[in-house]
Amino acid sequence: MVRHIANIYRLGIKELWSLQRDPIMIFLIVYSFSAAIYIAATVAPETLYNAPIAVVDEDRSALSERIQLAFYPPRFTEAAGITLPEMDAGLDAGIYTFVLNMPPNFQRDVLDGRSPRVQLNVDATRISQAYYGEGVIQQIVLGEVNEFVKRYRGHSPPPVDLALRARFNPELDKTWFGSLMEVTTQVTLLTIILTGAALIREREHGTVEHLLVMPVSPTEIMLAKVWSMALVVLVAVIGSLYVVVHGVLHVPLQGPVALFLVGVALHLFAATAMGILLATQAHNMPQLGLLIMLIMMPLIMLSGGFTPQESMPKVVQTVMLGSPTTYFVELSQAILYRGAGLEVVWKPFLALFGIGCVFFALALLRFRKALTQ
Repeated sequence: MVRHIANIYRLGIKELWSLQRDPIMIFLIVYSFSAAIYIAATVAPETLYNAPIAVVDEDRSALSERIQLAFYPPRFTEAAGITLPEMDAGLDAGIYTFVLNMPPNFQRDVLDGRSPRVQLNVDATRISQAYYGEGVIQQIVLGEVNEFVKRYRGHSPPPVDLALRARFNPELDKTWFGSLMEVTTQVTLLTIILTGAALIREREHGTVEHLLVMPVSPTEIMLAKVWSMALVVLVAVIGSLYVVVHGVLHVPLQGPVALFLVGVALHLFAATAMGILLATQAHNMPQLGLLIMLIMMPLIMLSGGFTPQESMPKVVQTVMLGSPTTYFVELSQAILYRGAGLEVVWKPFLALFGIGCVFFALALLRFRKALTQ
């Protein structure tokens, strides 16, 4: 047993030295857990943010001017005044997302109770802004018209008082969500890349043959790759959480970070095994890159980090029960967002360990076959 542990330790040190001599991989690790997380957190699109809008004012009245001035940042840009011939050209060129056309005699018809029609032109190719923005613009226009007709600014009390309580993110700050979800994404991506690249690198450099003549077993070789690459990612996660997420972005870490790191370690166990399994199927780095692209998109998009799994088709929910990212995202959100303890996240912990064992067994079986070929 002592000899097996010593072999695993020395082979893992060899992997770390090999990684240290690869500047591209070092740069990828640093970038993924620093700049990539900052970018994902700060440029995550709002539902409606700085939407470009223009107004065709054919009435030139106090009411039409009042409506035009009601559009301002951060939801909209300052409304640009354009002419009717410029409307279609601006929409065709993608300059404006919304163009509001107020007809002649608009104010007079409103005061006479004739219900004039105001045309709202929407660039529906910008689907997220178009879907939400038309409702917001309708509320703004109706609000300004009602206040203008009543001659005072006010509103009647609603029949029901809805008290909104935004738990776990009181200010609804998008950086809280974007930064932490990007950490979970980078953990999966970097772990698979690093582990797979380590095996491909040995095959390309011919060091696999050296390992075959050494008194080491395939299990020891795999475990060495697992603990060494997992250690690199785990250290990067710790630095990212405290330096980038908490330090630079000022995102509070609600739950016990130590418990989250245990979950990260379990996920790394499954992800490193998955990386080795993919590397045994690829013959070189370009093939490994294509396989990772094929696998990573569904792992990330269907994990529940961006869209709740309850909103997905039942068949997708069933298939994703076998993905480690599903349970990793679940425990990450529970611990880091809601401050959950072990009594809440023990099920995803157990599921991650079980999935990791299955992937490790499959990877070991395939790895042994690859060594003998």
